[in-house]
Amino acid sequence: MKVLKTLTPIAIIIFSLFSFTSIFQDDWNIPEKYVKMENPTDPDEDLAIGKSLYSKHCQSCHGKEGYGDGPKAAEMNGDLGDFSSEEFQEQTDGVLFYKTSFGKDDMPEYTKKIPEDEDRWLIVNYIRTLAE
Repeated sequence: MKVLKTLTPIAIIIFSLFSFTSIFQDDWNIPEKYVKMENPTDPDEDLAIGKSLYSKHCQSCHGKEGYGDGPKAAEMNGDLGDFSSEEFQEQTDGVLFYKTSFGKDDMPEYTKKIPEDEDRWLIVNYIRTLAE
């Protein structure tokens, strides 16, 4: 009984820290400008470029099909997102562009590695093809 009394508070603290980390990772503050931003590219054009950029910069964490199961995923904290899910696909293009561009926590900023806005928009277009 004494062991249970000792372990229960420890378990509660660990669970609370895990929950706080998950909430912190998933809480994005997207500026309204990006939420409403229109994608200036044609989603049917240059998908091969978007796929190539995704493969080079995103696939190692997010996985080939966008399930969040890439080889580096286990090293990351928080939810990497399932790009095929309805919940993920409901986000606006502007929100996805913001996340792809500026990152947060484990998600790196890509404005330096992929300096052209158009290329990051092409990644957004490719991510849209991963919907189930």
